[in-house]
Amino acid sequence: MAIVDDEEPIRKALTRLLRSGGLDVESFPSGSEFLESLPAHRPDCVVLDLHMPVVNGFDVQARLVEFGVPVVIITGHDSDETRARALAGRPAAYLRKPVNDQVLLDAIELALGLNRERENKQ
Repeated sequence: MAIVDDEEPIRKALTRLLRSGGLDVESFPSGSEFLESLPAHRPDCVVLDLHMPVVNGFDVQARLVEFGVPVVIITGHDSDETRARALAGRPAAYLRKPVNDQVLLDAIELALGLNRERENKQ
């Protein structure tokens, strides 16, 4: 499980939440740092912020589609254009910040279930 968000307080809060839910979590402060980690480690699911400097969430999402990693998108900058562009990448969920804890945990559970289904079919 990975969290990719450039806002440290959000990363810390999400890490605490997911660990309290029994998930093994790594967090990354940028899209580029996360993408650099992919060759060595492929997470089961990624909670991904869209609006980050340099390598944004859309770029990360496109790479994750190549790897078949499910994505739960979280954004504080919701708009029709943002939503349409993000949903074109077929995320497991698209959530607006501030994110309700239970809604996020449910979305991750769904994403992890989709990932297990995909792996079982291979």
